[in-house]
Amino acid sequence: MKFVDEATIDIAAGNGGAGCVSFRREKFIPFGGPDGGDGGRGGSVYAVADRNLNTLIDYRYQRRYEARNGEGGRGADCFGAAADDITLRMPVGTIITDIETGRVLAELIEPDEPVLLAKGGDGGFGNLHYKSATNRAPRQHTPGWPGERFKVKLELRVLADVGLLGMPNAGKSTLIAAISNARPKIADYPFTTLHPNLGVVRVGPEKSFVVADIPGLIEGASEGAGLGHLFLRHLQRTRLLLHVVDLAPFDEGVDPVQQAKAIVEELRKYDEGLHAKPRWLVLNKLDMVPEGERAARVKDFVKRYKWKGPVFEISALAREGLQPLLHAIWDHVAAQQELPPPERDPRFDEAPGEAGHE
Repeated sequence: MKFVDEATIDIAAGNGGAGCVSFRREKFIPFGGPDGGDGGRGGSVYAVADRNLNTLIDYRYQRRYEARNGEGGRGADCFGAAADDITLRMPVGTIITDIETGRVLAELIEPDEPVLLAKGGDGGFGNLHYKSATNRAPRQHTPGWPGERFKVKLELRVLADVGLLGMPNAGKSTLIAAISNARPKIADYPFTTLHPNLGVVRVGPEKSFVVADIPGLIEGASEGAGLGHLFLRHLQRTRLLLHVVDLAPFDEGVDPVQQAKAIVEELRKYDEGLHAKPRWLVLNKLDMVPEGERAARVKDFVKRYKWKGPVFEISALAREGLQPLLHAIWDHVAAQQELPPPERDPRFDEAPGEAGHE
């Protein structure tokens, strides 16, 4: 299935039905009084996070979702029927933004929890509603209130505990395949990964975390170069970033230190918050370095890179050095899970407006 993480759709709640003006007319009852019923409520539009979905592909083919209008009131004290609500199922992590105002209408974090996007209009009042001791033959009625309508942007940000970043061909896909149940495409050419891959890593009984792999970054990614800039948003909800570095590049003229610095600078340009996330250094492809040179090459890299944080030496292909890395990640994730959940989008600062009357 094609991976789609952005879509634009129109949503429209139903209008309320109009109230009715009617009077009871029966034999031997010349002054039956008003009997016009109220109109029914229009259908609302809800969104719900579905853990079984991982792409917004369905919303690329159907762009408009509209609830039905409520029925109008009728005579003989008949009230109009309310219209059914409609529910849009989306992947967990979807952000729904009003394109016109830029305000976030909903952020789907909890699975199976309905969120109101557009409220259906209330039904209008029939003349039965206005009957009183001093107004025995009212002819007032009101039309139904309009439902809310929005043109919205859907933006998927995958929910993962750990995010992998690095240059193309750094070995990120090989690493996620070695430690999780993910089976990404792996090849010996750049940009093999064209969309994010998620994998569940099981460290032990009831000990697991989710890893996200995005397409490789290159210098200039924050301005649109390469593919990774399209998916950097998927790292914003992670609790830890693993910077995977190819310590044995195929091209001898390539300096891994300069590549690593370029990646970090792209993170800073894209989002300061993403740049400030906890980041560990994972030096990969040590199986391609002669055993006698490994320690010296690692030491030289760390010294020139001026890195003070955690460093892990691995070979994803040979599956060497993975267990210490996984246990360290689990300890970090378990500690982070005790903290408050990731902050919601800062644009999510106002409740959606309400249609209808009080």
